[in-house]
Amino acid sequence: MQRGTYRDEDTTAKVFWSGNHQAIQLPKEFCLIADEVEIFRRGDEIVLRKMPRTLARAFELFCGLPDFDHHDTPPQERDER
Repeated sequence: MQRGTYRDEDTTAKVFWSGNHQAIQLPKEFCLIADEVEIFRRGDEIVLRKMPRTLARAFELFCGLPDFDHHDTPPQERDER
C-alpha cells in the first residue's frame, strides 16, 4: 500500500447506504470545511476536494450558460424624467 501525506494504512472510512445514495463516513482527521465538494475518479481512486473559489471557475460556469438572445426580450418601459 502506498503511503502519502494524508494517508495512514490504519485509516479507514465506513461505507453505507442512505436511501438510494451510497455515503461515506469520514474520520475526523479528514473533516472538510465546505458545503460542497468536487468529486472525480483518478484511476481506481475517488477524489473529493473543496470546490475551487477562483474567477477561472466562475468563468467556466458562466460559459456553460445558454446563449442569451436580446432580440427575444421585450422592450422595457421607462419613466419620463
